[in-house]
Amino acid sequence: MGKKSVVSEAKEIHVAIEMVNLGARLQLLESETNLSRERLIKLYKELKGVSPPKGMLPFSADWFLTWQPNVHSSVFVDIYRFLIEHAECRGISAIIKSYKLYLEHCQVSEMEPVLSLTRAWTLVRFFEAKMLQTASCTHCSGHFVVHTHDLYSRYVCGLCHTPSRAGKTNKSRATAPMAIAA
Repeated sequence: MGKKSVVSEAKEIHVAIEMVNLGARLQLLESETNLSRERLIKLYKELKGVSPPKGMLPFSADWFLTWQPNVHSSVFVDIYRFLIEHAECRGISAIIKSYKLYLEHCQVSEMEPVLSLTRAWTLVRFFEAKMLQTASCTHCSGHFVVHTHDLYSRYVCGLCHTPSRAGKTNKSRATAPMAIAA
């Protein structure tokens, strides 16, 4: 094994470790590294203490268009595009850095992150396949994720026109009576 391949493999392992620590699924690890499936499973078990979850990756672009995921997806895409344009960052490195900045934004904003690294990676792939793009909101001028072939000349985002049930989760409904009683 040559010196160059040892360095390359060490870099791949470092990227895989970073992705596992950010919650990447095994399929994403396989797609973005040249490490064997067996090596990735072993690495995942070493880092997480459990086997990687089974199941399919997200495959529908529609998830990114529902109210809360759309807001979070739009934030992530804006961060990702900024890094691509201004930080000379590409590929999985750009996705990882964008995702870390997205998590930091959520923490500073005291929001629960909605996107997983796997969903963020899938979102980028949908953009690259031209299934999704962004449209500017006619009210706030923010850029939000939309289907590529939708009509959006008079687009109003989910923040400017919040759906009536937005934010009403079972958890918030359960704590509301306690807040009223207090």
